[in-house]
Amino acid sequence: MIESASDNGDLENLLEFVKRSRRFDFTGYKRTTLQRRIAKRMHDVGCDSYVDYTDYLEVHPDEFVEFFNTLLINVTGFFRDQPAWDFLSDEVLPRILSGKERGEPIRVWSAGCATGEEAYTLAMVLAEVLGVEQFRDRVKIYGTDVDDEALAHARQAIYSPKDMEPLPQRLADTYFESANGGGYTFDRDLRRSVIFGRHDLVQDAPISRLDLLLCRNTLMYFNSETQAQVLRRFHFALNEGAFLFLGKAETLLTQSPLFRPVDLRLRIFERMNGEGRERVPAPIVRIEGAEVESRVAGRATLRDGALDEVTVPMLVVDVNGALAMVNKRGRALFGLTGKDLGAPLQDLEVSYRPIDLRTLIEEAYAQRRDSQQRAVTWATKQGERTFDVSVTPLLENGAIVGAAVAFTDVTQHQQLRTELELSNRELERAYEELQSTNEELETTNEELQSSVEELETTNEELQSTNEELETMNEELQSTNDELQYVNDEMQRRSDDLTGLNSFFRAVMSSIDTGVVVLDRQLTVQVWNARCEDLWGLRSDEVRGESFLGLDIGLPVDQLWGPIRACLDGGAGDAEVALTARDRRGRDFVCRVRCRPFNLAQGTADGVVVLMEGQDSGDGGPTEDGSEQRREAAGGD
Repeated sequence: MIESASDNGDLENLLEFVKRSRRFDFTGYKRTTLQRRIAKRMHDVGCDSYVDYTDYLEVHPDEFVEFFNTLLINVTGFFRDQPAWDFLSDEVLPRILSGKERGEPIRVWSAGCATGEEAYTLAMVLAEVLGVEQFRDRVKIYGTDVDDEALAHARQAIYSPKDMEPLPQRLADTYFESANGGGYTFDRDLRRSVIFGRHDLVQDAPISRLDLLLCRNTLMYFNSETQAQVLRRFHFALNEGAFLFLGKAETLLTQSPLFRPVDLRLRIFERMNGEGRERVPAPIVRIEGAEVESRVAGRATLRDGALDEVTVPMLVVDVNGALAMVNKRGRALFGLTGKDLGAPLQDLEVSYRPIDLRTLIEEAYAQRRDSQQRAVTWATKQGERTFDVSVTPLLENGAIVGAAVAFTDVTQHQQLRTELELSNRELERAYEELQSTNEELETTNEELQSSVEELETTNEELQSTNEELETMNEELQSTNDELQYVNDEMQRRSDDLTGLNSFFRAVMSSIDTGVVVLDRQLTVQVWNARCEDLWGLRSDEVRGESFLGLDIGLPVDQLWGPIRACLDGGAGDAEVALTARDRRGRDFVCRVRCRPFNLAQGTADGVVVLMEGQDSGDGGPTEDGSEQRREAAGGD
């Protein structure tokens, strides 16, 4: 299919609509990947063009969920690519720790963390290297993604038995507990050091002052320009000499001046000195919660009254991460009560909805200045609302004692801004359409000429394809002839075998002597009709049974000697006369001869036992055998 310029323009309009409506920028993604995945979703909902699908999204807002799930493929797992994790544990982490003072914080970012397996793998690796207590005191792991559903799963930290299969049993027993429903949940104490939040690598500012950054198999979805932009942000985010860990599918950094390969095969790189910013870690001075409470308690009345009258929803978090205060509008907006005061912020829904407050608070502490996130959209019971979220670090005698978080409702401003942007965009579009009319008329002939050339090329391709199909048809015909010949040959052999079997059965049925064929284990292989008449057992009853174990009127145990002599290489043909009783209960003398048979030269492959009755004077088998034959011949 040859895509037209109009189709490409409609795709860009669709991406702009998504960016405007949901604040997600796909314009930096590879167009071939987007076209393939969007085409699949369009087929599922029955849309024939990007314009139709844009209209469908406007009418069905719930479709955005499926749209993002289709474009954002969340593929992750614990200890994915085990050799890379072994190298990280044995080589990279010791180098990071050797460059730090005792007790100095360690900051790690898992970008594109999906459902959190990679972030919790980092937690286990660091806990194994540092020990659990050092991990809790020093480590902060930030897990970010653009998929809110995946982040919700990551925060719950509950995984199925199938998700746990890559984990060594020792780590599973140490860091996971059984959860309701047959799943497993990550250790609650260690989970407090893992912070999840929504982050767009293309639009949002990076998390800074990092010692290790993981972004595995995410860059490959971006075009080269966007990849370069993201790499510059990663370079800015990392401390000097820190490390970047990519996925197997990402090879861009082999030519990047920003990073030096540590192990190119495992995609582990070290930050090179160069462009970026000088990093001077901002000290975070923590004081005991009791001291903060005593300082605040003296001003409780004034504090509560002033805070409640603030016109924007606001809450205050102490330096230990507990909810210290919340005003009247904040309680109404987030459903908080007095019982929530003193609770850890990370245990409250407001910590991650409508935005990951812990990340903003950490940024405010680290930079010792306001940290803001604008135009945060939140779907409430009253409808969709937009907030500007601002986190202000609270200082006392130069030490950080907490942070104040304010939510400014800018829904109306955002709506007006959106409407104004739409109006401006429509005016610009109308102007561009007028400008492009002339150009379109001028390029019509060129497009027609190009179409003719494309049709000629397509015709040549079709001709080539037709010739290939003809060649394949001839090859298939030849193969079919060969298969037909093989089939005829197999049918002929099957007919020959059927004829031989019929001939063999007819011969065996016509022999008036009992014939038994035994293999070397003395298992019955052949039992003819005369044997059935003598002993009353059918062929299908004895075939495969041990001859010496048969319960018949013949004392078969007395034949062991002649049979063994045949199997041991004797000439055979020795005759033994045994007193026997036939199936009718009549006694007679049975003459038995044993002969060996060989399928190939060497030892005997089995024994043929021939049994013939002799008249014992009481109407034995000879009356049914030789006497009947004499009568048939006309004898007396």
